Amino acid sequence: MTVFVLVPEAHTGGWVWGDVAGRLRESGAGARPVSLTGMAGSGSPAGPGTDLETHVEDVLRVIDGTGSPDAADVVLVGHGYGIHPVVAAADRRPGRVARVVHLDAGMPRDGDPPLALVPDQELRARLSDPAAPRDDARPVAPPAPGAWEHWGSTAGVPAAALARLAADAEPQPAGTLTRPLRLSGAAAALPTTGVLCAGNGSSIAMVEALVGLGHPELQALTDPRVTFFELATGHWPMLSAPGELAGVLLKAAAGEGHRITATGEPPAHLRPFLLDVPERPRERRGRTDLYLPDPADGDGPRPAVVFVHGGPVPAGARPTPRDWPGFVGYGRLAAALGAVGATVDHRLHALGDFPRAAGDLAEAVENVRADPRVDADRVALWFFSAGGLLSADWLAAPPRWLRCVAATYPVLAPLPNWGLTGPRFRPAAAVHAAGAPPIVLTRVGRERAEIAATVEEFLSAAKDAGADVEVLDLPDGTHGFETTDHGEAARGAVEHAMRTVLEHLRG
Repeated sequence: MTVFVLVPEAHTGGWVWGDVAGRLRESGAGARPVSLTGMAGSGSPAGPGTDLETHVEDVLRVIDGTGSPDAADVVLVGHGYGIHPVVAAADRRPGRVARVVHLDAGMPRDGDPPLALVPDQELRARLSDPAAPRDDARPVAPPAPGAWEHWGSTAGVPAAALARLAADAEPQPAGTLTRPLRLSGAAAALPTTGVLCAGNGSSIAMVEALVGLGHPELQALTDPRVTFFELATGHWPMLSAPGELAGVLLKAAAGEGHRITATGEPPAHLRPFLLDVPERPRERRGRTDLYLPDPADGDGPRPAVVFVHGGPVPAGARPTPRDWPGFVGYGRLAAALGAVGATVDHRLHALGDFPRAAGDLAEAVENVRADPRVDADRVALWFFSAGGLLSADWLAAPPRWLRCVAATYPVLAPLPNWGLTGPRFRPAAAVHAAGAPPIVLTRVGRERAEIAATVEEFLSAAKDAGADVEVLDLPDGTHGFETTDHGEAARGAVEHAMRTVLEHLRG
């Protein structure tokens, strides 16, 4: 008999699995919800030495007390933080484990502390501050009632369950978050399933896009032993969709699920640009490339358009965004129409890198404006995808030379699992500032629902603020359509957006 060992998120106990465990048992499987040391229901209070190793031992005791010692009949399920003691336990008992399930959880690596995958970036900064005294025995308080979104979307969780989540939450021993994970690699060949929660900002499409970026660590996700499921709910599916989650876990144990395959075809972002744009001279300066218009088209400084990619793009991904056909195409198109096109490789390598990426962009913009061939008083910034969050700084305090802000299939509010709880990277709040420049927004009709919601939030705020926004709709368009759709409507959308931006620069 398959036995599911269910390990919960930080601050919570085995009680969160009650409905799911019941449904698994009704199906004929075994279910062992785990309450980790110091958490509600464990019967073991956290002491000064409670750390990640303590929680690994908790899971090992459950495995060792389950089923036959010679049978690989255990499916380990780790939710959020719970994936860390799960993968460590699997590493020590690979012969007992049939599958590891990452439930809305990351991919922990040997040597990394669980803190590296905690979505609450304010908490990460506080616990990793080298200037702060290190005390792994100190407790980390659970989120205040109403603040559980810091650990992931609570979409779909009934009010009573949310109230219990807050009432039964326990402080998390800091050592469970700050001590590094130790893996030997013994469990690397175990079958694995990722259960993604779309309402929390994760999706199979997003994983496929990340794999397509070519980062070596993510290529393991194309292994046929790795499967994926997607649930249309927030970070707490055991509370918001227990029936659906139980069904998915049973299918995962049976080896079902979506598989990501390496087709041998170029990934979407490396396919040709949808317009046949003539080559233009390109100059590379640091992290910025300039595409220059033909001098025969006129003398004097030219307006400039700075194109800002999204992400996160893993640091090891090659080629980098400024060499992707889409951004090369946009840079050339701007130059072909008489402006200087500038592309930037900012360092948005992880979700915690938005401040660094914002600094890279500010530096690049000043370098572009300082070029004698650029009219420093006529510059547009054009944001793509998650780069849209970087527009907030410019909308909040627009300089006089910023003549236009453009955004194409943008993300205009942090998704729930991004952990950006502060006010900075929220364009909907920034657009309330007076004096915002004209905004040209290309909206795609086949956008992911959670991203589309951020666009509508922004448009509502912009309307309330009286901002000058022109929306260009591409009803059949998808995220990144410039290299996947060469149809007439898609080509027209890019040309229309570019000409509109240049009109604002020249007007």
